[in-house]
Amino acid sequence: MSDKYLDPSGNTEQFRAFAHAPEAATPTVPTASRAPLIAGVAVVAVVLVAVVAWLALA
Repeated sequence: MSDKYLDPSGNTEQFRAFAHAPEAATPTVPTASRAPLIAGVAVVAVVLVAVVAWLALA
């Protein structure tokens, strides 16, 4: 049985060609905005600071 699959990590030249090849086969998916995540983390941080201050002064 012949092995038709060549592992790109088999030698350096094949690996470099594999690593630098454009990824045309995979569709590009737009990434979601990180603004809601950052705003949520900021709100949680402010609430935690307020709770700690309230407990410290109580």
